[in-house]
Amino acid sequence: MRTIRSIWAWFAICTLIVIWVPIMEVVNLLDRDPAKYRTGRWFRRLGSVMTRVNPVWRVRVSGYRPSDPRLPYMVVGNHQSAADIPVFSRLPWDMKWIGKQSLFKLPLLGRMMHLSRDIPVDRSSRMSRARVLGEASKRLKLRSSVMIMPEGTRTPDGSVGAFNEGAFRLAIKLGVPILPVAVEGTFDALPKDDWRFGDRQEIKLHVFEPIPVEGLGAADAHALQERVRRMIIARVAEWRGVDPAEVDGAPPVVEEA
Repeated sequence: MRTIRSIWAWFAICTLIVIWVPIMEVVNLLDRDPAKYRTGRWFRRLGSVMTRVNPVWRVRVSGYRPSDPRLPYMVVGNHQSAADIPVFSRLPWDMKWIGKQSLFKLPLLGRMMHLSRDIPVDRSSRMSRARVLGEASKRLKLRSSVMIMPEGTRTPDGSVGAFNEGAFRLAIKLGVPILPVAVEGTFDALPKDDWRFGDRQEIKLHVFEPIPVEGLGAADAHALQERVRRMIIARVAEWRGVDPAEVDGAPPVVEEA
């Protein structure tokens, strides 16, 4: 039954992608905004629709909702599976995604990511990572939020791993608030290394209140990223009904004698 449901879901998703590409091309031609906000918003709508046609997903969104969708934030969240991307698209505003370079090479989907002005990153290249922060800075200055998953990759076991500081340093440098987001349920909804969707799954997405960065300097980036990480861990632990230590996937810090 799981296989049959998965075949149906993938058929529906692929059909949507084929339909969406020409729509995106037209929207892009009419979109005069340098940030391509409207184009990006149409792409996120595709992700949102994907979550609704999947017969085994039920997505619940809670928390903060910006009054102005063009107020830029550095949006950061935990990364459980490839399903995070359409699930985060349920949020009712556009965010320029920082995603691995290979996604941009996919037929149709990669084209839509380029049209939306999402940002590719080659994780194996230090120069690429530096360029990504520059591109993110451009998007933020155009009043478009940027979405990044500071773990850098999907969790191998459902825990929340260590965060990279790059996004937090950039937010401090530009004076852009951090908008933390926690997700739970996608790890089982679309397991890694399996094309089939999991069993019926309730997926939870919570948006925290923005964290202002005024008065902070580069030296505060580590404390800021750890604060955000602890917030996300606490929320995931609450959803699971476990101690936060069971959700913390970062290696323990060994103090020197």
